[in-house]
Amino acid sequence: IFTSGSTGRPKGAMNEHRGICNRLLWMQEQYGLCADDCILQKTPFSFDVSVWEFFWPLMAGARLVIARPEGHRDSAYLVELIRESGITTLHFVPSMLRVFLEEDGLEACTSLRRVICSGEALPHELQERFFAKLPEAELHNLYGPTEAAVDVTYWACQRGDERLTVPIGRPVANTQIYVLDAQ
Repeated sequence: IFTSGSTGRPKGAMNEHRGICNRLLWMQEQYGLCADDCILQKTPFSFDVSVWEFFWPLMAGARLVIARPEGHRDSAYLVELIRESGITTLHFVPSMLRVFLEEDGLEACTSLRRVICSGEALPHELQERFFAKLPEAELHNLYGPTEAAVDVTYWACQRGDERLTVPIGRPVANTQIYVLDAQ
């Protein structure tokens, strides 16, 4: 998988099958997709998020809708696709979520139940804007390097949370995290 990580320069990152399997099994246990769910696959194939966008709905028996090439760059198209296809779950990096939330017609995305954010820090004000625009949907903040099977921590954002920063949360199943300072 290719990632820019913290450097901004693309680099190849290895992933092991067992790490990806652990991640997918954890996602299913945590979020419980079912046959009524519909995942939007919009991430380019070379990026780590595309792995769960493809395989999670397939392993859980949910529907998978594949966006047109470069469709992830067109918020109006995404709003219409979510509405037409009954998308229940999708992913955004926070900078793309910010643009998406400014799109007209967002209120028509009534099928949307879960948005997963990762890849960048999720600002508190963006979390609050999300809940104001999509009051029926859940927002989840995930964090982790591609090399560690995409994400290693998760946090369920809460409406009205007064913290000024959105936590990265707790470790996913079968992982440990260590938060270190410069020393």
